[in-house]
Amino acid sequence: MTPTAPLVELHNVSFGYGERLILRDLSLQVPRGKVTALMGASGGGKTTVLRLIGGQQKAQQGQVLFDGKDVGAMDAQALYAARRRMGMLFQFGALFTDMSVFDNVAFPLREHTDLPEELVRDIVLMKLHAVGLRGARDLMPSEVSGGMARRVALARAIALDPELIMYDEPFAGLDPISLGTAAQLIRELNDAMGLTSILVSHDVEETFRVADHVVILGNGGVAAQGSPDAVQASTDPLVQQFIHARPTGPVPFHYPGATAEEDFGPVQGRTGRRRA
Repeated sequence: MTPTAPLVELHNVSFGYGERLILRDLSLQVPRGKVTALMGASGGGKTTVLRLIGGQQKAQQGQVLFDGKDVGAMDAQALYAARRRMGMLFQFGALFTDMSVFDNVAFPLREHTDLPEELVRDIVLMKLHAVGLRGARDLMPSEVSGGMARRVALARAIALDPELIMYDEPFAGLDPISLGTAAQLIRELNDAMGLTSILVSHDVEETFRVADHVVILGNGGVAAQGSPDAVQASTDPLVQQFIHARPTGPVPFHYPGATAEEDFGPVQGRTGRRRA
Protein backbone atom coordinates (compact mmCIF):
# COMPACT_ATOMS: atom_id res chain seq x y z
CA MET A 1 0.00 0.00 0.00
CA THR A 2 1.16 3.55 -0.70
CA PRO A 3 1.85 5.79 2.33
CA THR A 4 -1.12 7.99 1.37
CA ALA A 5 -3.62 5.14 1.01
CA PRO A 6 -6.25 4.92 3.79
CA LEU A 7 -5.19 2.66 6.65
CA VAL A 8 -8.75 1.38 7.10
CA GLU A 9 -11.43 1.01 4.44
CA LEU A 10 -14.95 -0.41 4.56
CA HIS A 11 -16.45 -1.36 1.21
CA ASN A 12 -20.20 -2.03 0.96
CA VAL A 13 -20.29 -3.58 4.44
CA SER A 14 -23.52 -4.98 5.86
CA PHE A 15 -23.80 -6.47 9.34
CA GLY A 16 -26.54 -7.23 11.82
CA TYR A 17 -27.34 -9.05 15.03
CA GLY A 18 -29.98 -11.68 14.41
CA GLU A 19 -32.69 -10.18 12.23
CA ARG A 20 -31.71 -6.60 13.10
CA LEU A 21 -29.48 -5.07 10.41
CA ILE A 22 -27.13 -2.46 11.90
CA LEU A 23 -24.97 -1.55 8.91
CA ARG A 24 -26.34 -1.45 5.37
CA ASP A 25 -23.93 -1.26 2.44
CA LEU A 26 -21.60 0.98 4.46
CA SER A 27 -18.50 2.41 2.77
CA LEU A 28 -15.98 4.73 4.43
CA GLN A 29 -12.26 5.44 4.65
CA VAL A 30 -9.97 6.26 7.56
CA PRO A 31 -7.03 8.42 6.38
CA ARG A 32 -3.57 7.68 7.71
CA GLY A 33 -2.09 9.96 10.33
CA LYS A 34 -5.41 11.63 11.11
CA VAL A 35 -7.97 11.58 13.91
CA THR A 36 -11.23 10.31 12.44
CA ALA A 37 -14.34 10.73 14.57
CA LEU A 38 -17.11 8.17 14.17
CA MET A 39 -20.35 9.64 15.47
CA GLY A 40 -24.10 9.17 15.35
CA ALA A 41 -27.07 8.22 17.50
CA SER A 42 -26.86 5.34 19.99
CA GLY A 43 -27.32 1.96 18.34
CA GLY A 44 -26.15 3.29 14.98
CA GLY A 45 -23.27 0.85 14.59
CA LYS A 46 -20.23 2.85 15.73
CA THR A 47 -18.85 0.24 18.15
CA THR A 48 -19.81 -2.46 15.64
CA VAL A 49 -17.47 -0.80 13.12
CA LEU A 50 -14.63 -1.01 15.66
CA ARG A 51 -15.36 -4.71 16.22
CA LEU A 52 -15.30 -5.36 12.49
CA ILE A 53 -11.94 -3.61 12.14
CA GLY A 54 -10.48 -5.57 15.05
CA GLY A 55 -11.87 -8.85 13.75
CA GLN A 56 -14.13 -9.57 16.73
CA GLN A 57 -16.98 -9.69 14.21
CA LYS A 58 -17.00 -10.50 10.50
CA ALA A 59 -18.92 -8.53 7.91
CA GLN A 60 -21.85 -10.47 6.51
CA GLN A 61 -21.36 -8.65 3.22
CA GLY A 62 -18.57 -6.47 1.84
CA GLN A 63 -14.95 -6.01 2.92
CA VAL A 64 -13.18 -4.47 5.90
CA LEU A 65 -9.60 -3.66 4.89
CA PHE A 66 -6.73 -2.92 7.25
CA ASP A 67 -3.67 -1.70 5.37
CA GLY A 68 -5.16 -3.17 2.21
CA LYS A 69 -5.89 -6.63 3.61
CA ASP A 70 -9.34 -8.06 4.27
CA VAL A 71 -9.72 -8.56 8.02
CA GLY A 72 -12.63 -10.97 7.54
CA ALA A 73 -10.51 -13.27 5.36
CA MET A 74 -7.52 -13.45 7.75
CA ASP A 75 -6.64 -16.70 9.49
CA ALA A 76 -5.89 -16.64 13.23
CA GLN A 77 -2.17 -15.98 12.78
CA ALA A 78 -2.68 -13.09 10.36
CA LEU A 79 -5.43 -11.61 12.56
CA TYR A 80 -3.23 -11.65 15.66
CA ALA A 81 -0.43 -10.02 13.68
CA ALA A 82 -2.83 -7.30 12.52
CA ARG A 83 -4.11 -6.76 16.06
CA ARG A 84 -0.57 -6.15 17.27
CA ARG A 85 -0.61 -3.11 15.01
CA MET A 86 -3.78 -1.86 16.69
CA GLY A 87 -4.47 -0.38 20.10
CA MET A 88 -7.89 -0.27 21.74
CA LEU A 89 -9.20 2.01 24.45
CA PHE A 90 -12.40 0.44 25.76
CA GLN A 91 -15.27 2.30 27.38
CA PHE A 92 -14.37 3.21 30.98
CA GLY A 93 -10.83 1.83 30.50
CA ALA A 94 -11.48 -1.88 31.25
CA LEU A 95 -8.38 -2.16 33.43
CA PHE A 96 -7.51 -5.44 35.13
CA THR A 97 -8.69 -4.71 38.67
CA ASP A 98 -6.27 -7.12 40.36
CA MET A 99 -3.20 -5.64 38.63
CA SER A 100 -1.37 -2.45 39.50
CA VAL A 101 -1.23 0.48 37.08
CA PHE A 102 2.28 -0.63 36.10
CA ASP A 103 1.25 -4.24 35.44
CA ASN A 104 -1.79 -3.15 33.43
CA VAL A 105 0.44 -1.24 31.03
CA ALA A 106 3.05 -4.00 31.02
CA PHE A 107 0.47 -6.67 30.17
CA PRO A 108 0.54 -6.39 26.34
CA LEU A 109 4.34 -6.23 26.36
CA ARG A 110 4.61 -9.39 28.44
CA GLU A 111 1.89 -11.12 26.43
CA HIS A 112 3.14 -10.35 22.94
CA THR A 113 6.91 -9.88 23.24
CA ASP A 114 9.93 -11.58 24.78
CA LEU A 115 11.48 -8.36 26.02
CA PRO A 116 13.51 -8.55 29.24
CA GLU A 117 11.85 -7.08 32.32
CA GLU A 118 14.36 -4.23 32.46
CA LEU A 119 13.25 -3.05 29.03
CA VAL A 120 9.57 -3.66 29.84
CA ARG A 121 10.00 -1.42 32.88
CA ASP A 122 11.52 1.40 30.84
CA ILE A 123 8.80 1.21 28.18
CA VAL A 124 6.00 1.16 30.76
CA LEU A 125 7.42 4.19 32.56
CA MET A 126 7.77 6.04 29.25
CA LYS A 127 4.16 5.32 28.31
CA LEU A 128 2.91 6.33 31.75
CA HIS A 129 5.01 9.50 31.54
CA ALA A 130 3.38 10.30 28.18
CA VAL A 131 -0.05 10.33 29.87
CA GLY A 132 1.18 12.11 33.00
CA LEU A 133 0.91 9.14 35.37
CA ARG A 134 4.44 7.87 35.90
CA GLY A 135 4.07 8.65 39.59
CA ALA A 136 0.94 6.47 39.86
CA ARG A 137 2.63 3.28 38.67
CA ASP A 138 2.28 1.40 41.98
CA LEU A 139 -1.40 2.25 42.56
CA MET A 140 -4.25 -0.17 41.98
CA PRO A 141 -7.14 0.70 39.62
CA SER A 142 -9.43 1.15 42.66
CA GLU A 143 -7.10 3.89 43.90
CA VAL A 144 -7.27 6.11 40.80
CA SER A 145 -10.04 8.37 39.54
CA GLY A 146 -12.11 7.67 36.45
CA GLY A 147 -10.11 10.15 34.40
CA MET A 148 -6.82 8.65 35.57
CA ALA A 149 -8.06 5.14 34.80
CA ARG A 150 -8.82 6.25 31.24
CA ARG A 151 -5.28 7.60 30.92
CA VAL A 152 -3.80 4.35 32.25
CA ALA A 153 -5.84 2.49 29.65
CA LEU A 154 -4.47 4.84 27.00
CA ALA A 155 -0.91 4.10 28.12
CA ARG A 156 -1.72 0.39 27.80
CA ALA A 157 -3.20 0.95 24.33
CA ILE A 158 0.04 2.55 23.07
CA ALA A 159 2.38 0.11 24.82
CA LEU A 160 3.17 -1.81 21.60
CA ASP A 161 3.52 1.37 19.51
CA PRO A 162 0.51 0.58 17.30
CA GLU A 163 -0.24 2.23 13.98
CA LEU A 164 -3.97 2.45 14.69
CA ILE A 165 -5.72 3.31 17.95
CA MET A 166 -9.47 2.92 18.35
CA TYR A 167 -11.20 4.84 21.13
CA ASP A 168 -14.66 3.65 22.20
CA GLU A 169 -16.37 6.52 24.05
CA PRO A 170 -13.20 7.83 25.77
CA PHE A 171 -15.02 10.87 27.19
CA ALA A 172 -17.99 9.07 28.78
CA GLY A 173 -18.45 9.85 32.47
CA LEU A 174 -15.54 12.28 32.73
CA ASP A 175 -15.64 15.66 34.44
CA PRO A 176 -14.80 18.69 32.23
CA ILE A 177 -11.14 18.80 33.32
CA SER A 178 -10.54 15.08 32.74
CA LEU A 179 -12.45 15.25 29.46
CA GLY A 180 -10.30 18.11 28.20
CA THR A 181 -7.15 16.28 29.29
CA ALA A 182 -8.21 13.10 27.48
CA ALA A 183 -9.04 14.99 24.29
CA GLN A 184 -5.72 16.81 24.36
CA LEU A 185 -3.85 13.52 24.87
CA ILE A 186 -5.61 11.90 21.91
CA ARG A 187 -4.60 14.79 19.67
CA GLU A 188 -1.02 15.08 20.96
CA LEU A 189 -0.28 11.34 20.91
CA ASN A 190 -1.70 11.02 17.41
CA ASP A 191 0.64 13.73 16.13
CA ALA A 192 3.72 12.87 18.18
CA MET A 193 3.62 9.12 17.41
CA GLY A 194 2.37 9.38 13.84
CA LEU A 195 -0.75 7.38 14.69
CA THR A 196 -4.05 6.91 12.93
CA SER A 197 -6.94 7.27 15.36
CA ILE A 198 -10.62 6.36 15.23
CA LEU A 199 -12.62 8.13 17.91
CA VAL A 200 -16.16 6.98 18.73
CA SER A 201 -17.85 9.69 20.75
CA HIS A 202 -21.12 11.50 21.42
CA ASP A 203 -19.41 14.64 22.71
CA VAL A 204 -19.83 16.94 19.71
CA GLU A 205 -17.92 19.99 20.94
CA GLU A 206 -14.80 18.23 22.21
CA THR A 207 -14.70 15.71 19.37
CA PHE A 208 -15.04 18.36 16.66
CA ARG A 209 -12.20 20.25 18.33
CA VAL A 210 -9.67 17.41 18.02
CA ALA A 211 -10.83 15.54 14.91
CA ASP A 212 -9.49 16.02 11.39
CA HIS A 213 -12.23 13.98 9.73
CA VAL A 214 -15.77 13.29 10.96
CA VAL A 215 -18.10 10.51 9.84
CA ILE A 216 -21.69 10.55 11.09
CA LEU A 217 -23.55 7.27 10.74
CA GLY A 218 -27.29 7.11 10.22
CA ASN A 219 -29.76 4.51 8.98
CA GLY A 220 -26.95 1.98 8.58
CA GLY A 221 -24.86 4.18 6.28
CA VAL A 222 -22.97 7.46 6.17
CA ALA A 223 -25.20 10.49 6.75
CA ALA A 224 -22.34 12.97 6.41
CA GLN A 225 -18.54 13.01 6.36
CA GLY A 226 -15.73 15.50 5.94
CA SER A 227 -13.99 18.12 8.03
CA PRO A 228 -15.73 19.24 11.23
CA ASP A 229 -16.72 22.50 9.52
CA ALA A 230 -18.12 20.66 6.50
CA VAL A 231 -20.16 18.31 8.66
CA GLN A 232 -21.53 21.18 10.74
CA ALA A 233 -22.65 22.83 7.50
CA SER A 234 -24.53 19.71 6.38
CA THR A 235 -28.24 20.20 5.74
CA ASP A 236 -29.07 16.56 6.41
CA PRO A 237 -31.87 16.54 9.04
CA LEU A 238 -30.33 13.62 10.95
CA VAL A 239 -26.95 15.37 11.12
CA GLN A 240 -28.55 18.59 12.32
CA GLN A 241 -30.59 16.73 14.94
CA PHE A 242 -27.46 15.02 16.27
CA ILE A 243 -25.17 18.06 16.26
CA HIS A 244 -27.72 20.33 17.94
CA ALA A 245 -29.13 17.68 20.32
CA ARG A 246 -32.68 18.13 19.11
CA PRO A 247 -35.18 15.75 20.75
CA THR A 248 -37.31 15.47 17.61
CA GLY A 249 -36.22 14.62 14.11
CA PRO A 250 -35.31 11.57 12.01
CA VAL A 251 -34.22 9.72 15.16
CA PRO A 252 -37.56 9.06 16.90
CA PHE A 253 -38.23 9.29 20.63
CA HIS A 254 -40.41 6.17 20.67
CA TYR A 255 -39.01 2.71 19.95
CA PRO A 256 -40.93 1.08 17.06
CA GLY A 257 -43.91 -0.96 18.22
CA ALA A 258 -47.66 -1.12 18.33
CA THR A 259 -49.60 2.12 18.04
CA ALA A 260 -51.00 3.77 21.16
CA GLU A 261 -54.49 2.91 19.95
CA GLU A 262 -53.57 -0.76 19.72
CA ASP A 263 -52.01 -0.83 23.17
CA PHE A 264 -54.60 1.28 25.00
CA GLY A 265 -57.68 0.22 23.04
CA PRO A 266 -60.18 -2.50 23.98
CA VAL A 267 -58.90 -5.40 26.10
CA GLN A 268 -59.32 -7.80 23.18
CA GLY A 269 -56.10 -8.06 21.25
CA ARG A 270 -53.83 -6.72 23.96
CA THR A 271 -50.51 -8.57 24.20
CA GLY A 272 -49.00 -6.93 27.26
CA ARG A 273 -48.86 -8.69 30.62
CA ARG A 274 -51.93 -8.47 32.86
CA ARG A 275 -51.64 -6.93 36.26
CA ALA A 276 -51.83 -9.36 39.13
